[in-house]
Amino acid sequence: MIQVAIVGTGNISVAHLEALSKFPERCKVVALCDIYPEKAEALKEKHHLDCEIFDDHQKMLDSGIPINMVHVCTPPYVHAEIAIHSMDAGCHVLVEKPMATCLAECDAMLEAEERNQVIMACVAQNRFRNEIHKLKQVYDSKLAGKLCCAHINSLWWRGDCYYDLWWRGTWEKEGGGPTLNHAVHHIDMLNWIEGKMPVEVMAMLTNVMHDHSEVEDLSLAVLKYQDGSMAQVTSSVVHHGEQQGVELQCADAKISAPWDLKAEKTRSNGFGMKDGNQDLMKQIEETYKKIPDLTYEGHTGEIDDVLSALEAGKRPMITGVDGRKTVELITAIYKAGCSKQQVGLPILADDEYYTFEGLLKNAIRFHEKSHSVDNFSDTEITLGNYKR
Repeated sequence: MIQVAIVGTGNISVAHLEALSKFPERCKVVALCDIYPEKAEALKEKHHLDCEIFDDHQKMLDSGIPINMVHVCTPPYVHAEIAIHSMDAGCHVLVEKPMATCLAECDAMLEAEERNQVIMACVAQNRFRNEIHKLKQVYDSKLAGKLCCAHINSLWWRGDCYYDLWWRGTWEKEGGGPTLNHAVHHIDMLNWIEGKMPVEVMAMLTNVMHDHSEVEDLSLAVLKYQDGSMAQVTSSVVHHGEQQGVELQCADAKISAPWDLKAEKTRSNGFGMKDGNQDLMKQIEETYKKIPDLTYEGHTGEIDDVLSALEAGKRPMITGVDGRKTVELITAIYKAGCSKQQVGLPILADDEYYTFEGLLKNAIRFHEKSHSVDNFSDTEITLGNYKR
């Protein structure tokens, strides 16, 4: 039985609790921790948990309660601190996205994992969605050919009051806008599907709708890979409809999530035939339909994978190395957008943007955050065209 503690009892912790509840024979929540302990108490009562409540993660780790795994569900600026303290206490860790606010913190977390011989997993639950899982499988089949151009649409909408919450809308606490906190999912998907990192990044940042926030609410980035292929990433909280999407324009066909398929076939003059390449589309469609659904999706799928890894003494599907790659690409986008220059990867330890202090020094502050609230009474969240 894996004893689990959750640090941070805001909206996303509910997804963790719901997922953990699917495996009562394998795990048990033994502690909830939040700097607002009344939030943890309310969550305990709502989910009928038999657990201890703490207002400080170090007090929790020092309490003597047997804890095997800590779920870090706090704002990004304390992910590294809590994860490292937990690993130093001998606990495995599952840290919510983004892994950390900068590469220096990521590397400190990876060092703590190695030093303590524990496992650190990073949340990227959208890999555990059927449409993304199947898109990856079809791409890996090579039927669509070489990837030429990817279009990554992390399109969300948030009202201005979204940034009333005390830690949101500031570089220091949130670490960035939708590029870090929303597109993190899609950037992980891109890295996972591509299997490699870009070598050059160009980007622009702006804030066009939220005048109560320092951070960007929209960014557009263009990535170039060693083989000449490219990707476009839109990170937004200004898009009505919240239509998420991953489109892969490959040499022989377009495949995308939500699932769509197109394949052209050339005429003698180079223009496409009216009905395209029907034979290839049939082959790809049949391949897609043969891929079985995942047993669990979203957070449930990832937590099942992490529990299985701990039980078997193996690595989980999404490791700290994966989380670091995502933070590195996000860092490159911020560096390109703030410096208005083309940025090369990898980002090395002597780069100013390697540390959070360097990012804060160079970050564009679009507006001043003038007021805040401790917590929202309305805890319902939307997931666009994804389902929990």
